[in-house]
Amino acid sequence: MRVASRERGQRGQRGLTFIELVAVVAILMLVATAVIPLGKNAVRRTKEIQLRRALATMRDAIDEYSKYAKAGAIKAWDPDWEFYPKDLDMLVEGVEVSSPQAPAPKTVQYLRVIPEDPMTGDTVWGMRSYQDDSDEESWGGENLYDVHSLSPGTALDGTMYSSW
Repeated sequence: MRVASRERGQRGQRGLTFIELVAVVAILMLVATAVIPLGKNAVRRTKEIQLRRALATMRDAIDEYSKYAKAGAIKAWDPDWEFYPKDLDMLVEGVEVSSPQAPAPKTVQYLRVIPEDPMTGDTVWGMRSYQDDSDEESWGGENLYDVHSLSPGTALDGTMYSSW
């Protein structure tokens, strides 16, 4: 009796058949092919978020400079300056700002550093002056009104990075 029960127990402890192994491997490969594009998009999405933050930071600095300039706290560096800085370096180096409350002017730095464009890996940005048309590709150089990426790539939403 013991012999018969031992044989039955060994039959119940079989391993996977070849067909079951092939099915498991096929399912794992299917799942892997679905996950890989998601990983690539996650990296791209992260870079797009970094690009939006960098652009917002620089645009906020330009707007802050313009606010001080329109209030008369910054001296004009050019007769046609239109209350905007001449370039990004001016925002990093800082400018003298005066106020009625402070007897001596103080230097205000609007950016610590020029942010890196995550799409190009460079700190060079496309620029537009107040006098430029909104669809112009080249910077007139009169002042700094806006910035954009120089990347020729297309975002996940289908827009060009250079149009952000």
